[in-house]
Amino acid sequence: MKMQEYQAKALLAQFGVPTPKGIVCTTQDEVKAAAESLGGGAVVKAQVLAGGRGKAGAVKVAKTAEACAEFAGSILGKKLYFEQAKEELAITTLLVEELLPIAKEYYLGVVVDRDSQRNVLILSSQGGMDIEEVAHSHPDAIGRHPVDPAIGVKDFHIRELARKGGIPDSELSKLAPFIKNLYQACLKSDATLAEINPLVVLADGNFIAGDAKIDIDDNTLYRHPELAAHGEDSDELNHFEKEARRRGINNYVHLGGNVGIICNGAGLVMGTMDEVKRAGGQPANFLDIGGGAKAELVRSSLELILLDKDVKAILINIFGGITRGDEVAKGIIEATSTMDIKVPLVVRLAGTNSEEGLALLKDANLVPAATMQEAAQKVVALL
Repeated sequence: MKMQEYQAKALLAQFGVPTPKGIVCTTQDEVKAAAESLGGGAVVKAQVLAGGRGKAGAVKVAKTAEACAEFAGSILGKKLYFEQAKEELAITTLLVEELLPIAKEYYLGVVVDRDSQRNVLILSSQGGMDIEEVAHSHPDAIGRHPVDPAIGVKDFHIRELARKGGIPDSELSKLAPFIKNLYQACLKSDATLAEINPLVVLADGNFIAGDAKIDIDDNTLYRHPELAAHGEDSDELNHFEKEARRRGINNYVHLGGNVGIICNGAGLVMGTMDEVKRAGGQPANFLDIGGGAKAELVRSSLELILLDKDVKAILINIFGGITRGDEVAKGIIEATSTMDIKVPLVVRLAGTNSEEGLALLKDANLVPAATMQEAAQKVVALL
């Protein structure tokens, strides 16, 4: 789950990470009042889940409250193109923040390294730009430190990290607690990414999070109901995706096509989507129900897909590994037998006991298929 900047900063502040004074606004009048309360001048930033907001014209540093309001009026309710997202995003919420006496801009991040199976601290003196660009143009200006979970982040780790990242020793006394607090915020919130860019060095030498980007592991949201609410309220999710979250279906993405897709396993979903497109259809969604095919989950997934009136046919593609195909078939039959499904439904089973499963499906009001390619062709032919 990706957090908006204002949400990420509120989370960081709970762990002692310094953040600027800011006010969330949704109207031009609110922006003007917020800027006045911050002294007149302010930074106005669109709240979207995409980087490169400055390049997209979604950030404005203004010296007066009137200028802040004028900028707000020029972008609120409109769509701006964001290169990182490769699409236009609607601007509905703005963050108005105090102007900071910026002396320097650094980069600080915590990311998950799947190779070492550890969180990695990344620090660079080249802040205010994409870290990928820094890695390409100034590879020697980036410090990295894989954190041993049994030891945590110690002062000598931070000294070595700062040396590699080009940070002077004179700043370490104030930088060290900032890094430690950020790392604790990541651990306690089950974050898979925390990025402070820029990490602002103020004129008095103190550090503050000029920006904040945090991603939370969806699989841990049951431990953080207060964070899960952010995802449900996100303007970046359409109403189908919000409904999926409400139902506890986390691996769902709305795509806007005409063929609903349900599979067990992300790779199988993507392969099925490819075959549907190759057969001439358009995937309506990405939906991975994970291992097994419990009747209640199948039913809830079907109900979700059927909410989309653009869906003209549904394809269920299940590969039985540990899960037996006949049990999967029983789950599908149980789920569909009590539903009024008015669009054709094609089911493909493979793997353990798939023949027994297909035999059961022949007696149901479903269209069986032996292969993924056959299933895709059948479902498109039924549109």
